[in-house]
Amino acid sequence: MFTQDRDKLRQAWCDAWRKFREQQPLEPLERQIGETVARHPEYQPLLEGRAEAALGREYKPETGETNPFMHMGMHLAIREQLASNRPDGIVAAYQTLLLLCGDEHAVEHQMMECLGEALWQAQRAGRPPDEQAYLACVERLGRG
Repeated sequence: MFTQDRDKLRQAWCDAWRKFREQQPLEPLERQIGETVARHPEYQPLLEGRAEAALGREYKPETGETNPFMHMGMHLAIREQLASNRPDGIVAAYQTLLLLCGDEHAVEHQMMECLGEALWQAQRAGRPPDEQAYLACVERLGRG
């Protein structure tokens, strides 16, 4: 699944969701994808019946559109950060938010705001994301 081809990545999401629904054997990443899609019923029709349309579609944030693949991919990225505690301290910040909120999925959505900002700033500046700025943003969420 490691490719720069957007359509191949999107097709992998569609394929993993189909296998998940059909209870076929899954690779670990496919299971993560299936579980993520299961938490997002609003995106399931896109991955099921209209996969071809999903592959080539442009999602424009300036018109208020959310890119479902980016959104769900950010869930996976956050879970990977938590599994590796990178940046150092992200698990503690997550646990603080979880104590306040009580809902893992909602906490990931809060963290996505910080992750999205870090990615946008990095893209704008042509540099890697600032992990410490990202961590500080997540920690601020926990302070209310």
